[in-house]
Amino acid sequence: MSESLKGIGIGSKVAAGTTIVVRPAAGVDPNEPASTEADSPRVKQALKAVADSLTEQSALADDDAAGILLVGAQLAGDRSLAKKIDKKLAAGEGVTHAVHNAVDEFAQGLSALGGYMAERVTDLYDIRDRAIARLRGLPEPGIHLSKPAILVAEDLSPAQTATLDKSLVLGIVTAAGGPTSHTAILCSQRNIPAVVRAKGLDIDSFEDGTELVIDASTGTVHFDLPKDELNALQERAKKREDLLAGSSGPGATADGCHIQLLSNVASPDEAESEGVEGCGLFRTEFLYLDKESAPTFEEQVASYKTVLQEFSGKKVVVRTLDAGADKPLKFASQEVEENPALGKRGLRLSQAKSELLDTQLKALVAASEESDAELWVMAPMVSTEDEAIWFAERARAAGIEHVGIMVEVPAAAIRSANLLNHVDFASIGTNDLTQYTMAADRMQGDLGDLLDAWQPAVLDMIALCCEGADDAQAHVGVCGESASDPLMALVLAGLGVKSLSMAPARVPAVREVLKMHSIKQCQELARLARSAKSAQAAKQAVLQYADPRVKDIL
Repeated sequence: MSESLKGIGIGSKVAAGTTIVVRPAAGVDPNEPASTEADSPRVKQALKAVADSLTEQSALADDDAAGILLVGAQLAGDRSLAKKIDKKLAAGEGVTHAVHNAVDEFAQGLSALGGYMAERVTDLYDIRDRAIARLRGLPEPGIHLSKPAILVAEDLSPAQTATLDKSLVLGIVTAAGGPTSHTAILCSQRNIPAVVRAKGLDIDSFEDGTELVIDASTGTVHFDLPKDELNALQERAKKREDLLAGSSGPGATADGCHIQLLSNVASPDEAESEGVEGCGLFRTEFLYLDKESAPTFEEQVASYKTVLQEFSGKKVVVRTLDAGADKPLKFASQEVEENPALGKRGLRLSQAKSELLDTQLKALVAASEESDAELWVMAPMVSTEDEAIWFAERARAAGIEHVGIMVEVPAAAIRSANLLNHVDFASIGTNDLTQYTMAADRMQGDLGDLLDAWQPAVLDMIALCCEGADDAQAHVGVCGESASDPLMALVLAGLGVKSLSMAPARVPAVREVLKMHSIKQCQELARLARSAKSAQAAKQAVLQYADPRVKDIL
């Protein structure tokens, strides 16, 4: 093992301690006989026991963990999974082999969808391991900590992460995962330093009791780090914490150019208005995914009202249903698509199922009438002027005052002036814009270099969008992951972005870095980044010419 490993850092803390390796589950019984008629009921009983166990655990967990445990329970009870297992049993496969092979097929289907559904594969494998353990009369896999330690694993299932004792988990290192995996999300929310997708991490050769240091701010895992270097890392982390402790107020550059700092919200439970100027992205998919039928008008009004009332007196940008591709709907199924990411997703699905959009728009208007929040509504995956016109007319007819679009594809960025002549604002989704600009699947971890929003070509797309917004006199913001990068925030401000939306915990760092630079300095940093030959060179150029104090915050 090398002296250090690099991966995706979650958080900014430093953790040091000994490791406990989370080993793989026992797996199938190599000596089991062929299946019998009694095996199908046994499997169903085991799956039900797993679902019941996860549901019971959810009742004792906090809100974040409970939701994840319930997703696992729902997957354990999925009828199509049970049918796949029955087919394997009917073919004579042994009971644990049937469960294992059926789950593999089911998982391959989810992986092919990418995005949200691909990230449910870890949940599915956890259910497989728990069910097989029950069928073999063995304890369910789990993590049993008796003293503080750093967990090292290939990956952690949502159920494993959700039930961790936070007082005993110093940090987490995984070989798999990504910035939107459940492990990453829960670590971020619980302030547990982590490095996911650590390149070169070999679980098979890793030993319990290994001394590790996690530097989450740089995504680095250190081995045998000298005491003085560890002290330096801890001092830097403490200094950063102290620098950001008193951060408050609206976002602005040193010379007073206002850059709104907003929060991303994925569900009403996550809505938190303190320390931000509003909500820049309220994702509404939580109401639709994993449902047998569309949410009712009344259900939607209740959920929207909760978020709008939390941001009373502030701006709330709602993204209409962004389904399809990695987020299919059971009640709005489309024909099988060879490449769902390029198929009927976002607004395209809303056009095909316009009744879903119409109900959602009416519910948003009804909810806003019971709140004094400023409602802005935007459509995802808009590519053409005709699509922008179609959405704007429908939204305004429903009573929406501030109508906008997401800019996630190069076509919308290049022609932004034309599209924005018909709406009031745009929000750039840098995750998808990067994916489509660089022709690199955002779920492919080994394409990380291409999926870096620092790619000069991606910055050019953002610049084109901002230039078009100026021509159309429309507001343009960013709600993708890059908005939470303090260094990138300087570039985005220099390109002409007027608002940045991110996880609330990231706001203080972005706020303080903006304060250190004038808008002219931001514009020069943007020019340097766009002139670079690579993503890495662009970031290094900005870091070199930015205020030296920035390094204390990154």
